[in-house]
Amino acid sequence: MFHPLDWLGRRLATFLAKPRPVETHLGTSGFGLLEATLRPGDVLLVEGSSRFSTAIKYLTQSSWSHAALYVGAALSAERPELGRHVLVEADVNDGVRAVPLAGYRGMHTRICRPVGLRRAELDAVIAHATHRLGQQYDVRNIIDLMRFLLPLPPVPGHWRRRMLALGSGEPTRAICSSLIADAFHSVRYPILPLVDRGDRHRPGARHEQRERLHIRDSRLFAPRDFDISPYFLIVKPMLAQRFDVHRLQWAEPDPDGG
Repeated sequence: MFHPLDWLGRRLATFLAKPRPVETHLGTSGFGLLEATLRPGDVLLVEGSSRFSTAIKYLTQSSWSHAALYVGAALSAERPELGRHVLVEADVNDGVRAVPLAGYRGMHTRICRPVGLRRAELDAVIAHATHRLGQQYDVRNIIDLMRFLLPLPPVPGHWRRRMLALGSGEPTRAICSSLIADAFHSVRYPILPLVDRGDRHRPGARHEQRERLHIRDSRLFAPRDFDISPYFLIVKPMLAQRFDVHRLQWAEPDPDGG
């Protein structure tokens, strides 16, 4: 059934997905290093240059505007054309989709790796994400973000995270960060949980030393949260592949200063 809000969201998605002439950083590691370093279950953060990316980076005060889950060869049987290095992500136009890693060749990226998960748990995270392939992006989220693009208004810091969740209430739709957060929460792996350190003030109660973690609303997650999470290891491809500083070749200074 036709819904005006969906129609408007799709039109806005097409507009917001177009790149804009802003300064972005090139990848600091070669594509071969990135490909060799990624493991299934890693979260790949990307610095984008679209209008949509500008809004995300502004609201989160971060370089990272997009997050994708690396699933490796998990889809090679049903999608052999994608190759063996595949990401699952939520795209504003195409919804939840699987894409080859090569699509991000040359872009500024960061690898965030969960620590301590068993192979079966990683498989469950990947399965949770791949089962959502084909779901649509939350267009109401797009409409809300559109209001913060041109001109960029001064938004108080404590409101910025809430802005990402305005209007995005349908569980069958996704934004890139909530898709991945849901996948990790399905195996009770934390990203940025709410922490309860026990009831210290209840009369007669002995102080509880154990911290209790509470799942945070996945709609409130942003790509940067995987970067700052204490539970994800930041992996730099250059250092992960037996980096040896003594093998670097430096240009000799010109004695004439030319």
